[in-house]
Amino acid sequence: MASTKRQRKKENQAARRAALEAARRRQRRRRQVRNLAGLALGVVLLAAVLAFVYRQGEDDSAAPPTTSTAPPATLASFPPVPPGREIKGETPCPQPAGEERASSFEKAPPMCIDPAKRYRAVFTTSAGGVKVDLDTKRTPLTTNNFVVLARYRYYDGTSFSRTDVDLDIIQGGAPNQSIADPGPGYTIKDEGAPFTYTEGDLVMARSDSPDSASAQYFFSAGPNTASLNGDGSYVTFGKAAEGLDVLKGVLASHVDCPDPEDPSCLGGAPQPPVKVDTVTIEET
Repeated sequence: MASTKRQRKKENQAARRAALEAARRRQRRRRQVRNLAGLALGVVLLAAVLAFVYRQGEDDSAAPPTTSTAPPATLASFPPVPPGREIKGETPCPQPAGEERASSFEKAPPMCIDPAKRYRAVFTTSAGGVKVDLDTKRTPLTTNNFVVLARYRYYDGTSFSRTDVDLDIIQGGAPNQSIADPGPGYTIKDEGAPFTYTEGDLVMARSDSPDSASAQYFFSAGPNTASLNGDGSYVTFGKAAEGLDVLKGVLASHVDCPDPEDPSCLGGAPQPPVKVDTVTIEET
């Protein structure tokens, strides 16, 4: 009898040891599965982060000419131009010699130019003069808009607020000295696309949306602007007849934005800043 009890006791102990060992094995397997799942998740997250950084690097290297609602860039610049008068209702056509400065318009201007005539925009800047022959044949609406704003002295006292050496562009036309400028109060329709871009072109800047241009413009100052040819939707409305060397000098003074993650950077700006004293229109 004693021998039988001892035997059963040994068998029970062995069964308990086997059950305990089985439980331990199950626990180890669960830990391994959790560790593998955690590792896989870590790999996925790391891949996502690296992809995001890569995309950001690609996007920042050649941000297209655009208007923006981001805060102003942190590079040194001129103070905003004091606001001019506000024009309510229809916009009267300005006198060829110019009008009192206006900076806010309720409506886009009517056709004020004569497309049969020739128009030249003369930029007087702190870096030198630039003269641009405007295109009244392919882009009469865009040229008319620029001429009207210039004759209302909208551009006087502004600056070249952005440069981008990846696109070889110089952007201006913002009285608050930033691409975040709200504009004159209206937008105009795109016309004449598609375009290709070469040195000396004067082009309208706009947002990603069609028909969103208003006042900001950019110059092509080098061959890299041709990278926009695949889009071709930015309206070219003039060509520099004089002062391409001035534009190249402005681009050569480019300084990167101090904070590459600043959404208003989009490249950088010329340093020292370049002021646009006046933009006048010659009509022949």
